[in-house]
Amino acid sequence: MFIVVSYDISDDRRRRRIFKLMESFGTRVQYSVFECNLTAPQLKELCGRLKKLMSPRDDSVRFYSLCTDDVKRVLCLGGRPLTREALLYLH
Repeated sequence: MFIVVSYDISDDRRRRRIFKLMESFGTRVQYSVFECNLTAPQLKELCGRLKKLMSPRDDSVRFYSLCTDDVKRVLCLGGRPLTREALLYLH
């Protein structure tokens, strides 16, 4: 499944740790936004690992799951084109 993950982490140390974790699951497209092509078990693993790193009271992580038709309609203005994860998801 193609998932866009965005996060708002209040603490610099936690933010760095979460950034490093996210790098192993997807591609960074904006400062706190990653595009990921994940299986259900990978998503479960990512959520579990994020829960251990974040403070639920102070931090926020959001997951947006996009179907194939949604990914085909992604419009990029400036910056990078669609990520490898998005293109792999479409094929």
